[in-house]
Amino acid sequence: MTVHIGAAPGEIASTVLMPGDPYRAKWAAETFLKDAKLVNEVRGMLGFTGTWNGNPVTIQGSGMGMPSLSIYANELISEYDVQTLIRIGSCGGMQAHVGIRDVIIAMTASTITSPSSAIFREFNFAPTADWSLLRAAVAAAETRDTKTHVGGIYSSDVFYAERPDLDEQMVRHGILGVEMEAAELYTLAARHGRRALAVLTVSDHLQTGEALPSEDREKTFGDMVEIALEAAFT
Repeated sequence: MTVHIGAAPGEIASTVLMPGDPYRAKWAAETFLKDAKLVNEVRGMLGFTGTWNGNPVTIQGSGMGMPSLSIYANELISEYDVQTLIRIGSCGGMQAHVGIRDVIIAMTASTITSPSSAIFREFNFAPTADWSLLRAAVAAAETRDTKTHVGGIYSSDVFYAERPDLDEQMVRHGILGVEMEAAELYTLAARHGRRALAVLTVSDHLQTGEALPSEDREKTFGDMVEIALEAAFT
């Protein structure tokens, strides 16, 4: 057990999917895993372990934002020896050709600052996905009807941003969507020699103002979960 994860040794699989919302973790585990068992409920951050096509999988909530994800990812890596970490979450679309419910597979994750920023000081580290996971996720997505985009995203450290000038530059430079966790996940994976990827569903759009209700955000993002699972075990 760790400070934030109550699972006993052996209860966390080497592959972990990480939604921000603990109730999305519950829904995904009950929907996609066989014999899913609750292994963590410390601070209400639910985690479940079961199997998918015979492969052990844990789905562990990470909370909102890079500081929260950093806690769980660090403990999963250092205390439970997790090898593959895939974020499954929602994001805001930033390009006109990116629509609501589209899937974004994040090749890179830019950010202004993260919990790891102090380590690098003046150096601008470029957080990227693991190539084997990225390639497998794109292949899995190509077998589906879901409209999918592959490219760079932005990991923000604030939800209520007030930088329209920054949004304009990100759109200008092809950033597909904005979320709050992937850049730190990619950085931690690089530091510890692990595999990481973010597969995201567009739940709202910064340009059009469209947005899905909270229930849809929690329970109707099945394509990204299946893409993540297929990528992990290809």
